[in-house]
Amino acid sequence: MMKRLQLFVAAFAILAFSSLLASASDPSPLQDFFRIDYAPYGGLNPPLTHPRATEILVVLEGILYVGFVTSNTDNHLITKVLNPCDVFVFPVGLIHFQSNIGNAKAVAFAGLSSQNPGVITIVNAVFGSNPPINPDVLTKAFQLDKIIVTYLQSKFWWDNN
Repeated sequence: MMKRLQLFVAAFAILAFSSLLASASDPSPLQDFFRIDYAPYGGLNPPLTHPRATEILVVLEGILYVGFVTSNTDNHLITKVLNPCDVFVFPVGLIHFQSNIGNAKAVAFAGLSSQNPGVITIVNAVFGSNPPINPDVLTKAFQLDKIIVTYLQSKFWWDNN
């Protein structure tokens, strides 16, 4: 009987102490959030995507026109005009944008579902790549005149995040 009790106590102690070594967590806990200020009428967060995160946007001040494109298969544009206290969700990996359509500044908070959401600003990636994408490719892909493509590639593209 004493031997069984000792085995039980030893097993219980091993299990109790092993829980100190084990941990569990969400594989991508919400860690990224940042404030977005938009200039009056026309302030823009240009088309971009987060390949590893869903984004939730809460408008604090102003009026924003927001939207996303569903996918390459059906290309539905989903848009909404947001007022203060409105919330909008941009699904993971989809191209989306926000634009201030009011006459005053707009302020929003965005939260992302990943510690490392990534960000790809579409115009920077396409027209600001280094080295540049062959203008013939972009001319055909965007159905633009080659002069326009080379003009866009000559502009200074920057990370606006």
